[in-house]
Amino acid sequence: MYIRQECLFSFDELIKFQPETKLEMVFSQLDFSNVVLSLSRSEYKRGPKGYDPLPLLYALVAMQLEKIPNIAKLVDRLKSDPVFRYNCGFSVFGPTPSASTFSRFLNLISKSEALEEDFKQLILKAKDLNIIDSTNIAIDSTKLNAFEKPKPKSKLKDDGKSPNWGKKKDTDGNDIKWFGWKLHIIADCKSELPLAIEITPASVNDSILAIPLLKKLKEFYGNTFDVKHCIMDSGYDIKENYDYIMNEFHAQPIITYNKRGSFAPPEGLNERLHPICSMGYELVYWGKDGDYLKFRCPHVLGKIDCPHGSSWCSNSNYGYCLKINYKKNNRYFSFPIRSSDEWQEIYNLRTSIERCNSRLKDYLNTDNLRSAGIKKAKTFALLNCITLVAGTIAVNVTKSLPKVA
Repeated sequence: MYIRQECLFSFDELIKFQPETKLEMVFSQLDFSNVVLSLSRSEYKRGPKGYDPLPLLYALVAMQLEKIPNIAKLVDRLKSDPVFRYNCGFSVFGPTPSASTFSRFLNLISKSEALEEDFKQLILKAKDLNIIDSTNIAIDSTKLNAFEKPKPKSKLKDDGKSPNWGKKKDTDGNDIKWFGWKLHIIADCKSELPLAIEITPASVNDSILAIPLLKKLKEFYGNTFDVKHCIMDSGYDIKENYDYIMNEFHAQPIITYNKRGSFAPPEGLNERLHPICSMGYELVYWGKDGDYLKFRCPHVLGKIDCPHGSSWCSNSNYGYCLKINYKKNNRYFSFPIRSSDEWQEIYNLRTSIERCNSRLKDYLNTDNLRSAGIKKAKTFALLNCITLVAGTIAVNVTKSLPKVA
Protein backbone atom coordinates (compact mmCIF):
# COMPACT_ATOMS: atom_id res chain seq x y z
CA MET A 1 0.00 0.00 0.00
CA TYR A 2 1.45 3.34 -1.05
CA ILE A 3 1.84 6.26 1.35
CA ARG A 4 0.75 9.68 0.15
CA GLN A 5 2.12 12.84 1.70
CA GLU A 6 2.01 16.56 1.10
CA CYS A 7 5.56 17.34 2.25
CA LEU A 8 8.19 16.36 -0.32
CA PHE A 9 11.72 15.42 0.72
CA SER A 10 14.47 15.61 -1.88
CA PHE A 11 17.38 13.28 -2.56
CA ASP A 12 19.55 15.59 -0.45
CA GLU A 13 17.90 14.16 2.66
CA LEU A 14 19.11 10.66 1.77
CA ILE A 15 22.74 11.79 1.72
CA LYS A 16 22.52 12.56 5.46
CA PHE A 17 22.07 8.87 6.32
CA GLN A 18 24.91 6.45 7.04
CA PRO A 19 26.32 4.61 3.96
CA GLU A 20 24.82 1.24 4.94
CA THR A 21 21.44 2.80 5.61
CA LYS A 22 21.48 4.68 2.30
CA LEU A 23 22.12 1.48 0.37
CA GLU A 24 19.39 -0.43 2.21
CA MET A 25 16.87 2.38 1.61
CA VAL A 26 17.64 2.63 -2.11
CA PHE A 27 17.68 -1.13 -2.68
CA SER A 28 14.31 -1.47 -0.92
CA GLN A 29 12.68 0.59 -3.70
CA LEU A 30 14.35 -1.08 -6.69
CA ASP A 31 12.68 -3.56 -8.99
CA PHE A 32 14.88 -4.86 -11.80
CA SER A 33 12.41 -7.53 -12.90
CA ASN A 34 12.56 -6.46 -16.56
CA VAL A 35 16.35 -6.63 -16.67
CA VAL A 36 16.40 -10.02 -14.93
CA LEU A 37 13.73 -11.33 -17.31
CA SER A 38 15.57 -10.06 -20.38
CA LEU A 39 18.79 -11.69 -19.22
CA SER A 40 17.05 -15.02 -18.71
CA ARG A 41 16.14 -14.93 -22.41
CA SER A 42 19.59 -13.90 -23.59
CA GLU A 43 23.03 -15.44 -23.72
CA TYR A 44 23.64 -14.49 -20.08
CA LYS A 45 25.22 -17.29 -18.07
CA ARG A 46 25.60 -17.23 -14.34
CA GLY A 47 29.12 -18.53 -14.79
CA PRO A 48 31.12 -21.08 -12.84
CA LYS A 49 30.91 -19.02 -9.64
CA GLY A 50 27.14 -18.57 -9.91
CA TYR A 51 26.58 -14.79 -9.86
CA ASP A 52 22.92 -13.84 -10.08
CA PRO A 53 22.12 -10.65 -12.05
CA LEU A 54 20.41 -8.86 -9.14
CA PRO A 55 23.49 -8.51 -6.86
CA LEU A 56 25.48 -7.34 -9.89
CA LEU A 57 22.86 -4.66 -10.54
CA TYR A 58 22.80 -3.65 -6.89
CA ALA A 59 26.60 -3.38 -6.92
CA LEU A 60 26.46 -1.06 -9.96
CA VAL A 61 23.85 1.11 -8.23
CA ALA A 62 25.98 1.14 -5.06
CA MET A 63 28.94 2.26 -7.18
CA GLN A 64 26.92 5.30 -8.26
CA LEU A 65 25.67 6.13 -4.77
CA GLU A 66 29.09 5.66 -3.13
CA LYS A 67 30.83 7.50 -6.00
CA ILE A 68 33.25 4.63 -6.55
CA PRO A 69 35.40 5.87 -9.47
CA ASN A 70 35.64 2.69 -11.59
CA ILE A 71 34.88 -1.03 -11.83
CA ALA A 72 38.30 -2.02 -10.46
CA LYS A 73 37.67 0.03 -7.31
CA LEU A 74 34.20 -1.53 -7.02
CA VAL A 75 35.73 -5.01 -7.12
CA ASP A 76 38.26 -3.99 -4.41
CA ARG A 77 35.46 -2.61 -2.24
CA LEU A 78 33.45 -5.82 -2.56
CA LYS A 79 36.50 -7.87 -1.56
CA SER A 80 37.51 -5.71 1.41
CA ASP A 81 34.15 -4.63 2.87
CA PRO A 82 31.94 -7.55 3.99
CA VAL A 83 29.06 -5.22 5.01
CA PHE A 84 29.07 -3.56 1.60
CA ARG A 85 29.26 -7.00 -0.04
CA TYR A 86 26.32 -8.26 2.04
CA ASN A 87 24.20 -5.15 1.29
CA CYS A 88 24.73 -5.73 -2.42
CA GLY A 89 23.41 -9.29 -2.07
CA PHE A 90 26.63 -11.30 -2.26
CA SER A 91 27.62 -13.95 0.26
CA VAL A 92 29.78 -12.53 3.06
CA PHE A 93 32.19 -15.48 2.87
CA GLY A 94 31.79 -16.34 -0.79
CA PRO A 95 33.71 -15.13 -3.86
CA THR A 96 33.09 -11.74 -5.45
CA PRO A 97 32.80 -10.99 -9.18
CA SER A 98 35.83 -9.86 -11.12
CA ALA A 99 36.15 -6.74 -13.27
CA SER A 100 35.70 -8.87 -16.40
CA THR A 101 32.44 -10.28 -15.00
CA PHE A 102 31.10 -6.76 -14.52
CA SER A 103 32.33 -5.78 -17.98
CA ARG A 104 30.51 -8.66 -19.68
CA PHE A 105 27.41 -7.92 -17.61
CA LEU A 106 27.47 -4.25 -18.64
CA ASN A 107 27.75 -5.25 -22.29
CA LEU A 108 24.58 -7.33 -22.00
CA ILE A 109 22.39 -4.83 -20.18
CA SER A 110 23.61 -2.03 -22.49
CA LYS A 111 22.21 -3.92 -25.50
CA SER A 112 18.75 -4.23 -23.93
CA GLU A 113 15.99 -1.68 -23.33
CA ALA A 114 14.97 -3.47 -20.13
CA LEU A 115 16.84 -1.05 -17.84
CA GLU A 116 14.90 1.88 -19.30
CA GLU A 117 11.67 -0.08 -18.75
CA ASP A 118 12.55 -0.57 -15.07
CA PHE A 119 13.31 3.17 -14.84
CA LYS A 120 9.87 3.89 -16.28
CA GLN A 121 8.18 1.64 -13.71
CA LEU A 122 10.03 3.43 -10.91
CA ILE A 123 8.79 6.80 -12.22
CA LEU A 124 5.22 5.49 -12.22
CA LYS A 125 5.69 4.39 -8.61
CA ALA A 126 6.87 7.90 -7.68
CA LYS A 127 3.85 9.32 -9.49
CA ASP A 128 1.51 7.02 -7.57
CA LEU A 129 3.12 8.17 -4.32
CA ASN A 130 2.35 11.76 -5.32
CA ILE A 131 6.06 12.61 -5.34
CA ILE A 132 5.91 13.48 -9.05
CA ASP A 133 3.34 16.05 -10.10
CA SER A 134 4.15 16.57 -13.83
CA THR A 135 2.04 19.74 -14.21
CA ASN A 136 5.24 21.60 -15.10
CA ILE A 137 8.20 19.93 -16.80
CA ALA A 138 11.58 21.33 -17.83
CA ILE A 139 14.00 20.22 -20.53
CA ASP A 140 17.73 20.82 -20.62
CA SER A 141 21.05 19.11 -21.31
CA THR A 142 24.26 18.71 -19.36
CA LYS A 143 27.76 17.82 -20.51
CA LEU A 144 29.32 14.41 -19.99
CA ASN A 145 33.03 13.86 -20.54
CA ALA A 146 33.75 10.75 -22.60
CA PHE A 147 35.70 7.78 -21.33
CA GLU A 148 37.43 7.76 -24.72
CA LYS A 149 40.56 9.81 -25.33
CA PRO A 150 39.85 13.18 -27.05
CA LYS A 151 40.57 13.38 -30.78
CA PRO A 152 40.95 16.32 -33.17
CA LYS A 153 37.83 17.16 -35.18
CA SER A 154 39.46 15.97 -38.41
CA LYS A 155 39.62 12.40 -37.07
CA LEU A 156 36.12 12.20 -35.58
CA LYS A 157 33.26 10.07 -36.88
CA ASP A 158 30.05 12.00 -37.42
CA ASP A 159 27.83 8.93 -37.08
CA GLY A 160 25.69 10.01 -34.12
CA LYS A 161 27.17 7.21 -32.01
CA SER A 162 30.70 8.47 -31.38
CA PRO A 163 31.79 11.16 -28.91
CA ASN A 164 32.40 14.62 -30.28
CA TRP A 165 33.38 18.12 -29.22
CA GLY A 166 30.70 20.28 -27.62
CA LYS A 167 30.46 23.90 -26.55
CA LYS A 168 28.00 25.78 -24.39
CA LYS A 169 27.97 28.83 -22.15
CA ASP A 170 28.04 28.70 -18.38
CA THR A 171 25.92 30.91 -16.11
CA ASP A 172 28.46 33.74 -16.51
CA GLY A 173 28.34 33.59 -20.31
CA ASN A 174 31.76 31.94 -20.70
CA ASP A 175 32.27 29.23 -23.32
CA ILE A 176 32.85 25.71 -22.00
CA LYS A 177 34.29 23.08 -24.36
CA TRP A 178 34.45 19.35 -23.74
CA PHE A 179 34.85 16.06 -25.56
CA GLY A 180 32.10 13.52 -25.06
CA TRP A 181 28.35 13.48 -24.81
CA LYS A 182 25.27 15.42 -23.84
CA LEU A 183 22.74 14.03 -21.39
CA HIS A 184 19.32 15.42 -22.36
CA ILE A 185 16.71 15.28 -19.59
CA ILE A 186 13.03 15.99 -19.02
CA ALA A 187 12.53 16.71 -15.32
CA ASP A 188 9.45 17.14 -13.18
CA CYS A 189 9.54 20.62 -11.64
CA LYS A 190 7.91 19.61 -8.33
CA SER A 191 10.10 16.62 -7.43
CA GLU A 192 13.12 17.68 -9.54
CA LEU A 193 13.36 14.09 -10.77
CA PRO A 194 14.21 12.94 -14.33
CA LEU A 195 11.26 11.53 -16.30
CA ALA A 196 13.04 10.62 -19.55
CA ILE A 197 16.59 10.90 -20.85
CA GLU A 198 18.59 10.62 -24.04
CA ILE A 199 22.32 10.60 -24.82
CA THR A 200 23.83 12.24 -27.91
CA PRO A 201 27.30 13.29 -29.03
CA ALA A 202 28.23 16.65 -27.51
CA SER A 203 28.05 18.40 -30.89
CA VAL A 204 24.28 17.82 -31.26
CA ASN A 205 22.17 20.98 -30.89
CA ASP A 206 19.89 20.98 -27.85
CA SER A 207 16.89 22.34 -29.76
CA ILE A 208 16.34 19.23 -31.90
CA LEU A 209 16.09 16.92 -28.86
CA ALA A 210 13.02 18.52 -27.26
CA ILE A 211 10.52 16.80 -29.56
CA PRO A 212 12.09 13.29 -29.32
CA LEU A 213 12.12 13.59 -25.52
CA LEU A 214 8.48 14.68 -25.40
CA LYS A 215 7.53 11.84 -27.75
CA LYS A 216 9.32 9.41 -25.45
CA LEU A 217 7.41 10.85 -22.48
CA LYS A 218 4.11 10.19 -24.27
CA GLU A 219 5.23 6.73 -25.33
CA PHE A 220 6.35 5.81 -21.82
CA TYR A 221 3.52 7.22 -19.73
CA GLY A 222 0.60 7.84 -22.07
CA ASN A 223 -2.00 10.02 -20.36
CA THR A 224 -0.62 9.40 -16.87
CA PHE A 225 0.98 12.84 -16.86
CA ASP A 226 -1.18 15.93 -17.35
CA VAL A 227 1.47 18.44 -18.44
CA LYS A 228 0.44 22.10 -18.56
CA HIS A 229 3.76 23.85 -19.23
CA CYS A 230 6.99 22.81 -20.97
CA ILE A 231 9.81 25.06 -19.76
CA MET A 232 13.08 25.56 -21.67
CA ASP A 233 15.83 28.14 -22.11
CA SER A 234 16.57 30.06 -25.31
CA GLY A 235 18.55 27.17 -26.79
CA TYR A 236 15.21 25.50 -27.60
CA ASP A 237 13.65 28.58 -29.22
CA ILE A 238 12.74 27.18 -32.63
CA LYS A 239 9.29 27.22 -34.27
CA GLU A 240 9.09 23.42 -34.53
CA ASN A 241 9.21 23.06 -30.73
CA TYR A 242 6.39 25.55 -30.21
CA ASP A 243 4.21 23.87 -32.84
CA TYR A 244 4.73 20.36 -31.48
CA ILE A 245 4.17 21.29 -27.84
CA MET A 246 0.96 23.19 -28.58
CA ASN A 247 -0.55 21.09 -31.37
CA GLU A 248 0.63 17.55 -30.59
CA PHE A 249 1.61 17.58 -26.92
CA HIS A 250 -1.25 19.93 -25.96
CA ALA A 251 0.70 22.02 -23.47
CA GLN A 252 1.99 25.60 -23.29
CA PRO A 253 5.65 26.18 -24.21
CA ILE A 254 7.43 28.53 -21.82
CA ILE A 255 10.65 29.25 -23.72
CA THR A 256 12.82 32.33 -23.54
CA TYR A 257 13.23 34.23 -26.80
CA ASN A 258 16.53 33.87 -28.66
CA LYS A 259 17.50 37.07 -30.47
CA ARG A 260 20.10 35.20 -32.56
CA GLY A 261 22.22 38.29 -33.04
CA SER A 262 19.41 40.67 -34.05
CA PHE A 263 19.64 44.20 -32.63
CA ALA A 264 15.95 45.02 -32.84
CA PRO A 265 12.84 43.12 -31.75
CA PRO A 266 10.46 41.68 -34.39
CA GLU A 267 8.35 44.24 -36.27
CA GLY A 268 5.36 45.43 -34.28
CA LEU A 269 6.77 44.24 -30.94
CA ASN A 270 8.92 45.81 -28.25
CA GLU A 271 11.79 44.28 -26.25
CA ARG A 272 9.29 42.49 -24.01
CA LEU A 273 7.71 40.95 -27.14
CA HIS A 274 4.50 42.85 -26.44
CA PRO A 275 2.64 44.47 -29.37
CA ILE A 276 3.00 48.21 -29.87
CA CYS A 277 0.79 50.77 -31.59
CA SER A 278 1.80 52.89 -34.59
CA MET A 279 3.22 55.50 -32.21
CA GLY A 280 5.45 52.91 -30.58
CA TYR A 281 3.59 52.69 -27.27
CA GLU A 282 3.05 49.26 -25.70
CA LEU A 283 -0.56 48.12 -26.02
CA VAL A 284 -2.27 47.06 -22.79
CA TYR A 285 -3.14 43.40 -22.37
CA TRP A 286 -6.92 43.19 -21.91
CA GLY A 287 -7.64 39.49 -21.45
CA LYS A 288 -8.09 36.30 -23.41
CA ASP A 289 -10.98 35.26 -25.62
CA GLY A 290 -10.64 31.64 -26.71
CA ASP A 291 -7.42 31.37 -28.68
CA TYR A 292 -7.13 35.16 -28.96
CA LEU A 293 -5.25 37.60 -26.75
CA LYS A 294 -6.70 41.11 -26.70
CA PHE A 295 -4.62 44.29 -26.46
CA ARG A 296 -6.01 47.85 -26.24
CA CYS A 297 -4.86 51.41 -26.81
CA PRO A 298 -2.88 52.67 -23.76
CA HIS A 299 -4.10 56.25 -24.26
CA VAL A 300 -7.79 55.30 -23.91
CA LEU A 301 -6.95 53.33 -20.76
CA GLY A 302 -5.06 56.26 -19.22
CA LYS A 303 -1.67 54.59 -19.26
CA ILE A 304 0.05 57.21 -21.44
CA ASP A 305 -0.77 60.61 -22.91
CA CYS A 306 -0.48 60.14 -26.67
CA PRO A 307 -0.01 63.48 -28.55
CA HIS A 308 -2.39 62.25 -31.27
CA GLY A 309 -5.00 60.89 -28.88
CA SER A 310 -6.98 57.74 -29.63
CA SER A 311 -8.27 59.04 -32.98
CA TRP A 312 -4.84 58.44 -34.55
CA CYS A 313 -5.49 54.68 -34.58
CA SER A 314 -9.27 54.27 -34.25
CA ASN A 315 -12.53 56.13 -34.73
CA SER A 316 -14.14 54.15 -31.90
CA ASN A 317 -14.47 55.44 -28.34
CA TYR A 318 -13.23 52.00 -27.29
CA GLY A 319 -9.90 52.81 -28.89
CA TYR A 320 -7.65 50.68 -31.03
CA CYS A 321 -7.97 46.96 -30.20
CA LEU A 322 -5.64 44.23 -31.45
CA LYS A 323 -6.53 40.54 -31.29
CA ILE A 324 -3.82 37.92 -31.79
CA ASN A 325 -4.26 34.17 -32.10
CA TYR A 326 -1.51 33.07 -29.73
CA LYS A 327 -1.63 29.45 -30.91
CA LYS A 328 -0.82 30.45 -34.49
CA ASN A 329 1.75 33.04 -33.37
CA ASN A 330 3.14 30.79 -30.68
CA ARG A 331 6.81 31.78 -30.84
CA TYR A 332 6.10 35.36 -29.73
CA PHE A 333 2.85 34.97 -27.82
CA SER A 334 1.69 32.62 -25.08
CA PHE A 335 -0.83 32.36 -22.29
CA PRO A 336 0.14 33.58 -19.75
CA ILE A 337 1.65 36.35 -21.85
CA ARG A 338 5.41 36.74 -22.11
CA SER A 339 7.17 38.90 -19.51
CA SER A 340 4.15 38.89 -17.21
CA ASP A 341 4.66 38.03 -13.54
CA GLU A 342 2.79 34.74 -14.04
CA TRP A 343 4.90 33.78 -17.09
CA GLN A 344 8.12 34.61 -15.22
CA GLU A 345 7.00 32.65 -12.15
CA ILE A 346 6.47 29.56 -14.30
CA TYR A 347 9.77 30.04 -16.14
CA ASN A 348 11.64 30.30 -12.83
CA LEU A 349 10.67 26.66 -12.21
CA ARG A 350 13.31 25.77 -14.82
CA THR A 351 15.90 25.82 -12.01
CA SER A 352 14.45 22.44 -10.98
CA ILE A 353 16.27 20.72 -13.84
CA GLU A 354 19.50 22.45 -12.89
CA ARG A 355 19.16 20.98 -9.40
CA CYS A 356 18.39 17.58 -10.97
CA ASN A 357 21.59 17.79 -13.03
CA SER A 358 23.53 18.94 -9.97
CA ARG A 359 22.40 15.96 -7.89
CA LEU A 360 23.23 13.53 -10.68
CA LYS A 361 26.76 14.92 -10.87
CA ASP A 362 27.56 15.93 -7.29
CA TYR A 363 25.98 12.98 -5.48
CA LEU A 364 26.03 10.23 -8.10
CA ASN A 365 29.16 10.86 -10.17
CA THR A 366 27.30 11.01 -13.48
CA ASP A 367 30.13 12.90 -15.17
CA ASN A 368 32.56 10.05 -14.55
CA LEU A 369 31.91 7.47 -17.26
CA ARG A 370 33.72 4.18 -16.73
CA SER A 371 33.25 2.61 -20.18
CA ALA A 372 33.42 3.60 -23.83
CA GLY A 373 30.50 3.90 -26.24
CA ILE A 374 27.16 5.67 -26.32
CA LYS A 375 25.19 2.61 -25.13
CA LYS A 376 27.23 2.24 -21.96
CA ALA A 377 27.12 5.99 -21.39
CA LYS A 378 23.32 5.74 -21.43
CA THR A 379 23.41 2.67 -19.16
CA PHE A 380 25.39 4.56 -16.51
CA ALA A 381 23.10 7.60 -16.90
CA LEU A 382 20.04 5.36 -16.39
CA LEU A 383 21.62 3.75 -13.31
CA ASN A 384 22.18 7.23 -11.88
CA CYS A 385 18.61 8.29 -12.65
CA ILE A 386 17.25 5.08 -11.13
CA THR A 387 19.34 5.68 -7.99
CA LEU A 388 18.13 9.28 -7.77
CA VAL A 389 14.45 8.32 -8.10
CA ALA A 390 14.71 5.29 -5.79
CA GLY A 391 16.52 7.34 -3.16
CA THR A 392 13.90 10.10 -3.30
CA ILE A 393 11.09 7.55 -2.95
CA ALA A 394 12.90 5.88 -0.05
CA VAL A 395 13.45 9.04 1.96
CA ASN A 396 9.85 10.18 1.43
CA VAL A 397 8.46 6.81 2.51
CA THR A 398 10.80 6.69 5.53
CA LYS A 399 9.98 10.25 6.67
CA SER A 400 6.26 9.59 6.26
CA LEU A 401 6.16 6.47 8.45
CA PRO A 402 4.70 7.02 11.93
CA LYS A 403 7.34 7.27 14.63
CA VAL A 404 7.42 4.48 17.20
CA ALA A 405 7.26 5.78 20.77
